[in-house]
Amino acid sequence: MKYKILLIIIFLYSCSAGVNRNITKISYNTSGFAYIYNETDRDNKIVSKKFDNTKIELSHSRFRIGTLIKITNPENNLSSTVKINKRSNYPEFYKILVTEALATKLKLDPKTPFVEINEIKKNKSFVAEKAKTFNEEKKIHSTAPVTNVKIDNISKNEAKKPKKNVNFLIIIGEFYSKESAIILKDTLIQKMTSFNSKNIFVKKINKNKYELYTGSYKNVNDLKDQFINLKNYGFEELEVKIDEN
Repeated sequence: MKYKILLIIIFLYSCSAGVNRNITKISYNTSGFAYIYNETDRDNKIVSKKFDNTKIELSHSRFRIGTLIKITNPENNLSSTVKINKRSNYPEFYKILVTEALATKLKLDPKTPFVEINEIKKNKSFVAEKAKTFNEEKKIHSTAPVTNVKIDNISKNEAKKPKKNVNFLIIIGEFYSKESAIILKDTLIQKMTSFNSKNIFVKKINKNKYELYTGSYKNVNDLKDQFINLKNYGFEELEVKIDEN
């Protein structure tokens, strides 16, 4: 029964992940796929707010308006720090919504727009510097269409390396006890047909931290299906990361 696995999940997370949730209130770091906004999304009710694709904007369901977010494309290390100016609902699989201007600036691959997300805590010198940057960007965006947004690579003279295939993992949860992670792993194998001993595993991160993973996934649609399955079983703090192996 579905409610039995939910009870197990609640118990395990109360023992292992509760402290981490408190920590994320102080500083939040995660990774996953960005949803690239389309002009028809608001009309089709895919997202709940309208965005301007010629401007660098983003929306995150977790953060309040005014929060500074650093978003990075780990494939090329291009990053941008943007202030959230509106909150919007968007498809749950995605970690963040970005406009086409921001996706272009970060050179995100539309097929696999994987990003790293970091909350930036404000301080006076940082705010002053960002205010200057925001004003400069505002001038650029008011005169240039999104197709003209261009970021020069520092390593212009380096030969462009062919893009390798990237696989992805889903982090189901973090645990202080290896035994707790294994209990949940075995329970998921028993209760969910999408799991078997080959695609779900426990990894030791350090002395007091274990993570439960599923993957790896080459196909983003397969990844999305598994992500949604886990969401439907009550998992909230899921994270997607690149498989480094």
